[in-house]
Amino acid sequence: MRMIFVNLPVKDLTVSRAFFGTLGFGFDPNFSNDEAACMIVAENIFVMLMVESRFRDFITGPISDANTATEVLTCVSAESREAVDTMLAQALAAGGRPWKPVMDHGFMYACSFQDPDGHVWEAVHMDPAASDG
Repeated sequence: MRMIFVNLPVKDLTVSRAFFGTLGFGFDPNFSNDEAACMIVAENIFVMLMVESRFRDFITGPISDANTATEVLTCVSAESREAVDTMLAQALAAGGRPWKPVMDHGFMYACSFQDPDGHVWEAVHMDPAASDG
Protein backbone atom coordinates (compact mmCIF):
# COMPACT_ATOMS: atom_id res chain seq x y z
CA MET A 1 0.00 0.00 0.00
CA ARG A 2 1.36 3.40 -0.99
CA MET A 3 0.86 6.50 1.08
CA ILE A 4 0.97 10.14 0.02
CA PHE A 5 2.58 12.84 2.14
CA VAL A 6 2.17 16.40 0.86
CA ASN A 7 4.59 18.73 2.66
CA LEU A 8 3.66 22.40 3.05
CA PRO A 9 5.57 25.20 4.74
CA VAL A 10 3.58 27.30 7.21
CA LYS A 11 4.45 30.48 9.06
CA ASP A 12 2.43 29.73 12.21
CA LEU A 13 1.74 26.08 12.99
CA THR A 14 -0.86 26.91 15.65
CA VAL A 15 -2.85 29.01 13.17
CA SER A 16 -2.63 26.31 10.49
CA ARG A 17 -3.72 23.53 12.87
CA ALA A 18 -6.70 25.60 14.01
CA PHE A 19 -7.64 26.46 10.41
CA PHE A 20 -7.60 22.87 9.17
CA GLY A 21 -9.18 21.58 12.38
CA THR A 22 -12.11 23.90 11.66
CA LEU A 23 -12.44 22.20 8.27
CA GLY A 24 -12.78 18.84 10.02
CA PHE A 25 -9.27 17.45 9.54
CA GLY A 26 -7.63 15.53 12.37
CA PHE A 27 -3.94 15.21 13.22
CA ASP A 28 -1.79 12.19 13.99
CA PRO A 29 -0.09 12.93 17.33
CA ASN A 30 2.60 10.31 16.60
CA PHE A 31 3.94 12.47 13.77
CA SER A 32 3.22 15.93 15.15
CA ASN A 33 5.26 18.22 17.38
CA ASP A 34 6.01 21.93 17.72
CA GLU A 35 7.65 22.00 14.27
CA ALA A 36 5.22 19.91 12.21
CA ALA A 37 1.68 18.57 12.28
CA CYS A 38 0.61 15.47 10.37
CA MET A 39 -2.86 16.28 9.03
CA ILE A 40 -4.95 13.24 8.13
CA VAL A 41 -6.77 13.62 4.82
CA ALA A 42 -7.64 9.95 4.27
CA GLU A 43 -6.36 6.54 5.32
CA ASN A 44 -3.27 6.81 3.11
CA ILE A 45 -3.08 10.57 2.50
CA PHE A 46 -1.46 13.09 4.83
CA VAL A 47 -0.37 16.71 4.72
CA MET A 48 2.69 17.59 6.75
CA LEU A 49 2.31 21.18 7.86
CA MET A 50 5.85 22.29 8.72
CA VAL A 51 7.15 25.51 10.14
CA GLU A 52 9.40 27.07 7.54
CA SER A 53 12.62 26.35 9.44
CA ARG A 54 11.78 22.62 9.49
CA PHE A 55 10.59 22.63 5.86
CA ARG A 56 14.00 24.05 4.84
CA ASP A 57 15.61 20.82 6.10
CA PHE A 58 13.96 18.98 3.17
CA ILE A 59 14.52 21.39 0.27
CA THR A 60 17.16 23.24 -1.67
CA GLY A 61 16.57 26.81 -2.79
CA PRO A 62 14.01 29.28 -1.51
CA ILE A 63 10.53 28.57 -0.20
CA SER A 64 7.86 29.78 -2.60
CA ASP A 65 5.63 32.58 -1.37
CA ALA A 66 2.18 31.10 -1.97
CA ASN A 67 0.68 34.59 -1.58
CA THR A 68 2.39 35.80 -4.75
CA ALA A 69 2.66 32.63 -6.88
CA THR A 70 0.67 29.42 -7.05
CA GLU A 71 2.96 26.46 -6.42
CA VAL A 72 0.29 23.74 -6.26
CA LEU A 73 -3.48 23.17 -6.22
CA THR A 74 -4.49 20.68 -3.58
CA CYS A 75 -7.93 19.25 -4.25
CA VAL A 76 -9.96 17.14 -1.83
CA SER A 77 -13.18 15.36 -2.65
CA ALA A 78 -16.49 16.17 -1.00
CA GLU A 79 -19.53 13.90 -0.59
CA SER A 80 -21.99 16.45 -1.98
CA ARG A 81 -22.42 19.93 -3.40
CA GLU A 82 -23.56 21.02 0.05
CA ALA A 83 -20.31 19.68 1.55
CA VAL A 84 -18.36 21.80 -0.96
CA ASP A 85 -20.30 24.89 0.09
CA THR A 86 -19.84 24.03 3.78
CA MET A 87 -16.07 23.63 3.43
CA LEU A 88 -15.81 26.98 1.64
CA ALA A 89 -17.88 28.73 4.32
CA GLN A 90 -15.80 27.13 7.09
CA ALA A 91 -12.54 28.07 5.38
CA LEU A 92 -13.56 31.70 4.95
CA ALA A 93 -14.89 31.94 8.51
CA ALA A 94 -11.60 30.48 9.83
CA GLY A 95 -9.43 33.08 8.09
CA GLY A 96 -9.03 31.63 4.61
CA ARG A 97 -9.41 33.82 1.54
CA PRO A 98 -11.54 33.21 -1.55
CA TRP A 99 -9.54 32.28 -4.62
CA LYS A 100 -11.71 31.67 -7.69
CA PRO A 101 -15.48 31.66 -8.07
CA VAL A 102 -17.38 28.42 -7.45
CA MET A 103 -17.29 26.21 -10.54
CA ASP A 104 -20.45 24.39 -11.58
CA HIS A 105 -20.04 22.09 -14.57
CA GLY A 106 -23.10 19.98 -13.83
CA PHE A 107 -21.31 16.72 -13.05
CA MET A 108 -18.54 18.59 -11.19
CA TYR A 109 -19.05 21.24 -8.53
CA ALA A 110 -16.03 22.84 -6.89
CA CYS A 111 -14.83 25.72 -4.77
CA SER A 112 -11.38 27.08 -4.04
CA PHE A 113 -9.78 29.09 -1.28
CA GLN A 114 -6.39 30.01 0.13
CA ASP A 115 -5.31 28.87 3.58
CA PRO A 116 -3.62 31.35 5.97
CA ASP A 117 -0.27 30.80 4.20
CA GLY A 118 -1.71 31.35 0.71
CA HIS A 119 -1.73 27.69 -0.39
CA VAL A 120 -4.65 27.01 -2.73
CA TRP A 121 -7.15 24.30 -1.76
CA GLU A 122 -10.12 23.04 -3.73
CA ALA A 123 -13.10 20.99 -2.64
CA VAL A 124 -14.86 19.11 -5.42
CA HIS A 125 -17.93 16.93 -5.71
CA MET A 126 -18.19 14.82 -8.85
CA ASP A 127 -21.41 13.08 -9.83
CA PRO A 128 -20.64 10.52 -12.57
CA ALA A 129 -24.36 10.01 -13.21
CA ALA A 130 -24.62 13.65 -14.32
CA SER A 131 -21.72 13.53 -16.81
CA ASP A 132 -22.12 13.32 -20.56
CA GLY A 133 -19.42 10.61 -20.75
